[in-house]
Amino acid sequence: MKLLVTGGAGYVGSVTSRLLLDAGHEVVVLDNLRTGFRQAVAPGATFVEADIADAARVLTPDAGFDAVLHFAGLIAAGESMAKPELYWHENMVKSLALLDAVRAARVPRFIFSSTAAVYGNPVELPITESAIKAPTSTYGSTKLAFDLALTSETFAHGLAAVSLRYFNVAGAYISDGHEIGERHDPETHLIPITLQVAAGKREKLQLFGDDYPTTDGTCVRDYIHVEDLARAHLLALDATVAGEHRIYNLGNGNGFSNRQVVEAAREVTGAAIPVEIAPRRDGDPATLVASSARARDELGWTPRKNTLADMIGDAWTFYRKHVA
Repeated sequence: MKLLVTGGAGYVGSVTSRLLLDAGHEVVVLDNLRTGFRQAVAPGATFVEADIADAARVLTPDAGFDAVLHFAGLIAAGESMAKPELYWHENMVKSLALLDAVRAARVPRFIFSSTAAVYGNPVELPITESAIKAPTSTYGSTKLAFDLALTSETFAHGLAAVSLRYFNVAGAYISDGHEIGERHDPETHLIPITLQVAAGKREKLQLFGDDYPTTDGTCVRDYIHVEDLARAHLLALDATVAGEHRIYNLGNGNGFSNRQVVEAAREVTGAAIPVEIAPRRDGDPATLVASSARARDELGWTPRKNTLADMIGDAWTFYRKHVA
């Protein structure tokens, strides 16, 4: 198929682009490089430096695109609370412009990079796709709003759409001399920050709260390797059905505590990784773990790299070579 990948210079989008190319698809990457990296764009992909608001320049009716995979957007939940207008504009207004271009060009399939943030503080665990949606951040709200827009689009115009709701993405793509990993600025995710401490770029690691009702008192989160996540997008392309909006949670199904992440990082890196316990952050749930049963049953998707050693090991390989 001929595919447009928005945000294909970013972390998940660039890894997915490589797997799509390996599968024989033609890939066009659209990215404004605001948070992405030109060198992360998969060799073999056509690169267009542009904003998704201008996607109609690429998605013309005669361009022959078979699908759009939409990764572009802003992802920092904390920043979204301080700059809500920015997140609504970037994640919703511009995504609606992209959807207009998709409709005008008669592109039949659409895969959306959604998030577990749409669920907020869960009432039941593990979290299923039918769980209550009550996002606690503007970021989560913008993603949920576009999910709803996709549902309307499929009903009214026959689009075949799939939303993939990620939990915590980790690891790096390591294959044939190519490495793609996480390098956000500023960095807010636990594993990359832990590796910064291991590499001596930070003095210590802060863990926010050690009095949660978990096995060791620290928050528990569901981590998924970026390669496993990328594979799910290829499976989703084959699972699209005209007039339907299908939604799948993507997680490991096994939670890891913050202390377990630190211990695994110490084993992988051989570094001491000093830790300081800080007060809880407002809005942090004790445990977030996904049920990915629907993705397993309907997509045939199963995580292959599902241990912390797998994820942190690949992330450390990337970090030492490209970031540190």
